[in-house]
Amino acid sequence: MMRYAWLPAVALLAACSFSGGPVVHDKQVVELDKSETTRVSLTIGAGELKVGGGATKKMEADLTYTESLKPTVEHRSGGSTSEIVISQSSSGGFSFGNNKSEWDVKFNDEAPIDLNAKLGAGQVDMNLGSLNLRSVNVDIGVGEVTVDLRGTPKKSYNVRINGGVGQANVHLPRSVGISASAAGGIGEVKVDGLEKRGDRWINPGHENDPVQITVDAKGGVGEVHISAQ
Repeated sequence: MMRYAWLPAVALLAACSFSGGPVVHDKQVVELDKSETTRVSLTIGAGELKVGGGATKKMEADLTYTESLKPTVEHRSGGSTSEIVISQSSSGGFSFGNNKSEWDVKFNDEAPIDLNAKLGAGQVDMNLGSLNLRSVNVDIGVGEVTVDLRGTPKKSYNVRINGGVGQANVHLPRSVGISASAAGGIGEVKVDGLEKRGDRWINPGHENDPVQITVDAKGGVGEVHISAQ
């Protein structure tokens, strides 16, 4: 049976500096628990999303927004699985001159995570190399997404990047097996540091490694760039 709980705000500070209303600085925390995996869903209609590791709790989020772009934060846990949801369903008439929406979300490096992120318009910057990832799914409407996976993963996982209008950048480690595909609708596809085998790119010399990262990246209008370093 899943247990549902709203996360309390740890700190809340408002300052009227944007014509779109007061700017709110809100810190949200999820404590570590005994769940074996955590499903994370981040949906931001418009703005900037940063995701990284290094949290001492399961999640530590700093959310900065005007009232019209206030996100909802939820945490559900039960048995071996827990779920964290941060969502902003619409842009609320977003304008960089009048409104603000910036999320900086950090996760614990040891907690196993399935990460799903969806951005309507704006920028996504994910530095995920230190996390204990099970899967990564990113959908972007209009803007730029950078997913940095460089690190030393202990387990295999899959990555899916679906770009709309803009640029998708994926950085991969050279120390593990890699199988990547990249396709652009209207735009350029660039792959660096990998070798083409059939319709996919691989990390030569690591085909039989116990840890494998499988990447499928698609761009709509813009550039898809995959690099292994």
